[in-house]
Amino acid sequence: MDTRIVDRPAFRLVGHAARVPLIHHGVNPHIQRHITALAAEEHLRLKALNNTEPSGLLAVSDDLHPDCDEGSELTYLHGVAVSPDTPIPGGLDTIEVPAGIWVVIRTTGPCPRALQKTWAAAAAEWFPFNPWRLRPGPEIVAALEPTNDFGTAACELWLPVEPA
Repeated sequence: MDTRIVDRPAFRLVGHAARVPLIHHGVNPHIQRHITALAAEEHLRLKALNNTEPSGLLAVSDDLHPDCDEGSELTYLHGVAVSPDTPIPGGLDTIEVPAGIWVVIRTTGPCPRALQKTWAAAAAEWFPFNPWRLRPGPEIVAALEPTNDFGTAACELWLPVEPA
């Protein structure tokens, strides 16, 4: 498992948010509709705002129910990370992220299946053998680059952690 630990200062996540039900397997149609409703120019505008890690367009899940029950609601934000002093244009939602430690897990494969498998592997193989546990905060997926035209991509899964 390709992982690294990152200690990040506070940052903000900005973009377009929606409340959606949690769906564990496959593509979440509510999230898919939310993203496809955004104009192509809006994706470019968001990318231009990005000035800190995690880089690129982000898929953010926040306000998750502690048990992550199927069908429970979460806040999904399609956006980017910016430094705390970055001016935010009107019409964008913001999630303030306090300073903290993150485990960053890199994966490559068909999306979203590769991410679901990576999360499952982290829960079963990484967390039990490392001195970290999840802490409150958003879960972030950074799409790094597509690797072909068949839905395969390199991604980073950013999970907020604290010492166990």
